[in-house]
Amino acid sequence: MKKRAIFEEAGAAPAIAAPAPGAAAARKAGARAAIRVWLLILAALVVVMVIVGGLTRLTDSGLSITEWNVIIGAIPPLSEADWIVAFEEYKTTDEWRLQNSWMTLEDFKPIFWWEWGHRFMGRMVGLIWFIPLVIFAALGMIPRGWGLPLVGVGLLGGLQGAVGWWMVWSGLSVRVDVAPYRLMVHLGIAFLIFAALVWLIAKIGREEWALLQARRARAPGLRFWAGAAFVTLFLQILLGALVAGTDGWAGWHDWPFMDGAFIAPEAFSMTPHVENHFENPAMTQFQHRWFAIVPLTIALIFLIKARRSGHRKSKTWATALFHAMWVQAGIGIVTLIFAAPGQMIWLALLHQLWGLMLVALAVRALFEVSYPAAQSVRG
Repeated sequence: MKKRAIFEEAGAAPAIAAPAPGAAAARKAGARAAIRVWLLILAALVVVMVIVGGLTRLTDSGLSITEWNVIIGAIPPLSEADWIVAFEEYKTTDEWRLQNSWMTLEDFKPIFWWEWGHRFMGRMVGLIWFIPLVIFAALGMIPRGWGLPLVGVGLLGGLQGAVGWWMVWSGLSVRVDVAPYRLMVHLGIAFLIFAALVWLIAKIGREEWALLQARRARAPGLRFWAGAAFVTLFLQILLGALVAGTDGWAGWHDWPFMDGAFIAPEAFSMTPHVENHFENPAMTQFQHRWFAIVPLTIALIFLIKARRSGHRKSKTWATALFHAMWVQAGIGIVTLIFAAPGQMIWLALLHQLWGLMLVALAVRALFEVSYPAAQSVRG
């Protein structure tokens, strides 16, 4: 055997390959990746659901189906006789008697399809949540502590369906349109489901030990401002739902005034006074116009705090959120000026879609400050 020199280059020793991860670790990583893809699909479907729901609202289609049946309701009219039955049921509503008595069967069919499609998609989302969840549970793929959050998202979806019928019922019983506050609750739950999915998608991408380690690197106070940005943004979305529910977009198309006044006199026309905030188109538009200042201001403070924190990714997400909020404000003003959805329906849908993106950015920013990503100490 050849004698070894006293001094040798460190690199002279044969390289030793790093041990490959065990089969158990690989299975866990594969399970987390599969669940993440599933959650991404659910989030995309929720986006489509919200847009289809918006179109259902903008086309005044929401009251075209007068009953709720989870199983039989999934089957649309298959014959001319079925269509006549559906149309006759619609004729029993106040909406048809007071607003749409001019409709023929052919006029009725498009609004029926919008509402049926919205409900059918809700059923499909429920199945796409439930079936994979059962499979993941049966195969033991759900990480410890994840069962309740994954079930909870589905329960929120079930609540959303029940609230949807509660909303529709308000328009079938005592009025010619759905109650705006019920529409607000319906849309609010949809955005909460989307926010929860975005949070879970971000969280499942990291191992539990990495999340525990990241919590120690939180910047003091930054999480508060990120949370405040999300909460105020969510409140602004709820106020937007009231505008949609009262058709508040249909008047006062100048900016920043309302027909030359800071607030339209009609905003105080209802009694009791509290009804103005939920039922009065002028008031709901005024609220939505000016409350926007609050999330914009909070987002600016969050951005300033993030820039001072030294967390580069937190600064990136805070910057994206702040600028996206200004874009949304611009879309809202242009939508109002062009009297959407009457003339520019695509602007109204863009406003709603951008709202979903804002929620995604706000949640992602909140996650980043809650669990800061590891970064090099070098610049």
